[in-house]
Amino acid sequence: MSPAVTITDLTRLFPAAPKPALDRVSATIRTGRITGLAGPDGAGKTTLMRLIAGLLKPDSGSIRVFGSDPVRDAAELRGVIGYMPQKFGLYEDLTVIENLTLHADLRAVVGRERDETFARLLKFTDLAHFTGRLAGKLSGGMKQKLGLACALLGAPRLLLLDEPGVGVDPISRRELWRMVGDLADEGIAIIWSTAYLDEAERCDDILLLNEGQPLYAGPPRDLTARMNGRCFLLPVPAENRRIRLAELASRPEILDATIQAQNIRVLIRAKTGSESAHFKFETGSAPAAPRFEDAFMDILGGAKTGASALTHILRDIPRDGATVIETRDLTRTFGDFTAADRINLKIKRGEIYGLLGPNGAGKSTTFRMLCGLLTPTSGEARAAGIDLRHSPARARQRIGYMAQKFSLYGQLTVAQNLAFFSGAYGLHGAGQRDAIDAVTNCFHLAQYHGIKADALPLGYKQRLALACAVMHSPHILFLDEPTSGIDPVTRREFWTHINAAVQRGVTVMVTTHFMDEAEYCDRIGLIHRSKLIAAGAPEDLKSQAVTDENRHPTMEDAFITLIERSGL
Repeated sequence: MSPAVTITDLTRLFPAAPKPALDRVSATIRTGRITGLAGPDGAGKTTLMRLIAGLLKPDSGSIRVFGSDPVRDAAELRGVIGYMPQKFGLYEDLTVIENLTLHADLRAVVGRERDETFARLLKFTDLAHFTGRLAGKLSGGMKQKLGLACALLGAPRLLLLDEPGVGVDPISRRELWRMVGDLADEGIAIIWSTAYLDEAERCDDILLLNEGQPLYAGPPRDLTARMNGRCFLLPVPAENRRIRLAELASRPEILDATIQAQNIRVLIRAKTGSESAHFKFETGSAPAAPRFEDAFMDILGGAKTGASALTHILRDIPRDGATVIETRDLTRTFGDFTAADRINLKIKRGEIYGLLGPNGAGKSTTFRMLCGLLTPTSGEARAAGIDLRHSPARARQRIGYMAQKFSLYGQLTVAQNLAFFSGAYGLHGAGQRDAIDAVTNCFHLAQYHGIKADALPLGYKQRLALACAVMHSPHILFLDEPTSGIDPVTRREFWTHINAAVQRGVTVMVTTHFMDEAEYCDRIGLIHRSKLIAAGAPEDLKSQAVTDENRHPTMEDAFITLIERSGL
């Protein structure tokens, strides 16, 4: 476990930025270990990765990669460092084998070595049967595996993985983790930047950053141990859970509150003096074992409290129990490929319905049909009482849609995007100005009004997309992976907004790869290989996954078990 990377008082500034992207960061990354790089959006994680890779120069301080300077000695280190960037960096119009060949050429992997390396990597990533498929046609998990394979060409000794799990389903994330764990066992030093704190908890070491400054470095278990005695589970009936959650989150002694199965998970703020070892909570609550995410929230000071301003923006819709989304044998084919196969759904007003499934299962296709953006091949779909096959434009006036990929206009400013989408939803004059002002205040966008959307931090891109989806006060809100890639603090903020919308009678349909977020849903539909294979409340799905070996399965356990049992 010799040092692979030594970082000393590293500082990096960007022009016009109010604070350094990195401010006097020091750390040691060792071989044969997985070092997790965690922190909120804008903490400096990607900047640090790019500095280690030699793609940026530090303003002060130093980096040594196996004793060499990554900028001055770039040619020497080119074959030593494998870098997988946050955004998919391969050529989508090239096939799997063409992308591998290009990267092999760049790394001078030729002849027999190339043939043997390709065979090993294709077997390792399970891509051997997809060599002729265009990279742009791969699922999210397969894209990440291809990116990892290209990063491993040339047998690097240091592997930089910038959020490889973003947008990847739990099964593919487990496979990625297994592969990377095997690489660490071979002695490779690995830096894994992540927004998934269950991944961070499995790392050997953690470097936690916030606003460019280091908050913690060391084993994750040592940070988690600080939360002993401060975590509780409070049972709350499903019909009262969201109201109770909002009440608990606003109490000053509570650091964080989230829904977990039939309970609300509560973290108590640290006390001082003689009270520091005596934590109590309400009658009926039970102590819970701390998680790394609890320690993460603690060191960052907890989630933002207070009610969402959406409560005052959205019109009140009577919660009359009516069915507002209904499909009958909804099917969509592309040539000889069936993306959605006879999907049957009934979703009631004011309900949060989660649509889960592996990458490529058909979730986004189903979403797009329900939003009137894609015409079904066969079957029926109705939203807000409107037939989507015959009147999609009329239905869209009652629907808000936040796409999986950032789909706003990157070359327009925040203010221009708000103006365009409010106009597209039929707002004009004083009503349009009022709606723009309301969502600007709600999502804290005023400081970014003159910034192009492409230049926004990821968390603010997601805020802008949600603002555009709700400004016309829709009856139904479709959110396709709304929190993908953003940190837990910002995710808490998003769910505060979503819960506020539901309290006003808005019906929400959401997809997510964060299994803890599935607990917020009233009901869940699980899609696998274009078919709806299971549906029910989160507790119902987990009960179907109970085994003698696992009497209390998590939502992730249920996800994987039900898919494996489906036989598809």
